[in-house]
Amino acid sequence: MANVVFCDDFDKAIAAFIIANGAAAAGYEVTLFFTFWGLNILRKSGPVSARKNLIEKLFGFMMPKGANRLTLSKMNMAGMGLAMIKGIMKHKNVMSLPELIAQAQHSGVRMVVCTMSMDLMGIKREELIDGIEEGGVAMFIDQLSQSSAGLFIS
Repeated sequence: MANVVFCDDFDKAIAAFIIANGAAAAGYEVTLFFTFWGLNILRKSGPVSARKNLIEKLFGFMMPKGANRLTLSKMNMAGMGLAMIKGIMKHKNVMSLPELIAQAQHSGVRMVVCTMSMDLMGIKREELIDGIEEGGVAMFIDQLSQSSAGLFIS
């Protein structure tokens, strides 16, 4: 299975990782290809020392840093909707997004960030969580051609 993760909305990120973890548990080889806003899901949450120009610094400041800083795609309501969803997830014993990411890594889900998107958005390798690969569109197309399923999560 080879899926594109284009968006950094919390609910869409949760869906991407639930699907990836389910497919990995069912025995599929899974590749998640993170591009454009999807890169933010894999950013480290704390301060990171990386050499950047002014535009890259501004972009980095305006974008969410990691899985705990994402917002809902709908009904976010200044964070109240997100807090409600996270509370419901906890009450129903659904893994948090950071836990889903860790589970995916543990299960062998291949997480690849688009190098062109990294360059365009000014995201440096040092800003990403450990265990992430870099790759281009050609690599993803090759992976997709060998896959029995592909999704575009946006």
